[in-house]
Amino acid sequence: MDFAFVNLPVPFYVPFVFFAALVASFLLIPLAQRAGARLGFIDHPRQGEIQKIPVVRTGGYAIFAAFTFAIALSLPLVPRFPGEYPRLLGLLLGAAIIMPVAFVDDLKRLGPMPQLAAQVLVALVAISFGIAIDSVASPFGGIIPLPLWITVPFTLLWFVGMINTLNFIDTMDGLAGGITVIAALVLFARALYLGQYSIAVLSISLAGACLGFLPYNLHPARVFMGTSGSMFLGYALAVLAVIGGAKIATTLVVLSIPILDTALVIARRVLAGRSPFKGGDSAHLPHRMLAVGLPQQVIVFLLYALSLILGYLALALSATQKMVALGVMSLILGGAIVFVAYRSR
Repeated sequence: MDFAFVNLPVPFYVPFVFFAALVASFLLIPLAQRAGARLGFIDHPRQGEIQKIPVVRTGGYAIFAAFTFAIALSLPLVPRFPGEYPRLLGLLLGAAIIMPVAFVDDLKRLGPMPQLAAQVLVALVAISFGIAIDSVASPFGGIIPLPLWITVPFTLLWFVGMINTLNFIDTMDGLAGGITVIAALVLFARALYLGQYSIAVLSISLAGACLGFLPYNLHPARVFMGTSGSMFLGYALAVLAVIGGAKIATTLVVLSIPILDTALVIARRVLAGRSPFKGGDSAHLPHRMLAVGLPQQVIVFLLYALSLILGYLALALSATQKMVALGVMSLILGGAIVFVAYRSR
C-alpha cells in the first residue's frame, strides 16, 4: 500500500484534542500521585520484579481522566454519525467500570479470578453497545459476516487478551505507556487514511494522555499507571481496533512483541503448574534482556524502536500481506510454545 503520510488531511481539531489530552494528563499525574500516597496506593517490590523501591500506582486514573476530558472537548467539534454515539458511550462506560475494580486491586491486590471477571464484564458492556467483531476480512477479498455465536466469544477473547497483554507488558518503567502511544498513533494514522476522523480523534486522545504520563514514568519512575492504567489502555486499544473496522490485523502487527511475550509467559506458567495470571517470575522478555546486562533505558527504547518498525509495517502492508505476517507470527509462537514445553519436560 502506498501510504503518503504527508498528504493525509488533518482537521483543525486533531492537534487541539491531542494537546488537550497531553496537557491534562501532565497536570493531573502529580495530583494523582499525591492522592495515591495519602490513600496508601503504594506498589511495593515483590519477588521476581525489577522494581526496587515503593512507588505510587495511581497514574492510570489521571490517564483516564485526561482521555475523557479530551473526548468531551471534541464532542462539539468533531462531526459524528448518530450511530457512533452509542459506541462512544460504550467505550467510556466500560472504562468507567474498570476504575472501581482497579481501585480495589491497586489498594488490596485482587486475585486472578476477580480481575478476569471484571475483564469479561467490561467486554460484555462493549458488546452490548455494538462494539463487536461481527465480520472478518477474507484473504481473497470481501467481508465474511460472523454469526452471533462466534461474534460474542471471539470479541470476549479479543478484549480479555488485549487487556492482559497491556497488563503483562507493564513490567518496566515507561514500557506499557510508550508502546500504547505508538499503537494509538498507528491506529490514528489508519483511521485518518480511511477518512474516519471521529475515530482518529479517539486514538490521538489516547496517545496524548499516555504521552503526558511518560515524563513521570520513565526510569526511574516516580509513579506507576497501576491496574487502572494497564486495564484501561488494553481496553481502549481493543475498542479502537474494533470500531471502524479494518484495524484488528493492524493492532496485532504493531503489538506483536507484547502479544508474543504474553503468550509465552502464560505457556511457561501453565507448564510449570502455576496460574497464568500470577506474577512473581522473570519470564518476561524485558526481564530476560535485563538479565544479560542491558540497562532499563536501553531495553525500553529498543522495544520502542521495534514497535515503531512494526507500526510502519502495519500501515504499509496490504491486507493479504498482514494475513501472511500474522500467519508467520502464529507459527513462530507455536514453535516457541513447543520449545518451552520441551524444555519444561
